[in-house]
Amino acid sequence: MKSAYEYALEFKRRHPMTVAWRLKQNASVVDKHINPDEHVLYAFAAQKNNNPFNIWGSAVIAITNKRILIGRKRVVIGYFLNSITPDMFNDLKVTSGIIWGKIYIDTIKEFIALSNISKDALDEIESAVSSYMMEEKKQYSLNVGQQ
Repeated sequence: MKSAYEYALEFKRRHPMTVAWRLKQNASVVDKHINPDEHVLYAFAAQKNNNPFNIWGSAVIAITNKRILIGRKRVVIGYFLNSITPDMFNDLKVTSGIIWGKIYIDTIKEFIALSNISKDALDEIESAVSSYMMEEKKQYSLNVGQQ
C-alpha cells in the first residue's frame, strides 16, 4: 500500500501550481497516525488557511478508508493533526480563482479552509472527498440504524 507521502508527491507532480512545501515532513504526521486497520486511498497537498498570501501553512490531506486526516509538521518541534470522521462531516465547498482555488470542509465543530490549490486539481479533490464521504455516510447510517 502507498503512503500518504507517495500519494501527495504524485498529486504535486500532476498539479505543480499547487503551493505546498515540506511534503515528506507533513505526510509523516499523517502516516504516523494511520491505524493498523486503515490505509490511504487518496492524498493531496494544500495550505491550511484562508489567506492566499500565507504560504507557510502547508499540509498533507489524506483520505483513508476510515476518515480524513490533515497533517502539518511544525518547523522546529511538534505537529498538528486534524481527523474528520464521516459522522462529523457536513459539507464541502469549492471556489476557484484566477490561478488557485480553495476547498472548504465544513464539519460539526469547525470550518477547515484549504487554499492555494491548482485550479486543475479542484475537480479531482471534490470527486475524491465527496464520493468517499457519501459512501461512508451510507455505511455510518446503516450501522447507527441497526443499533
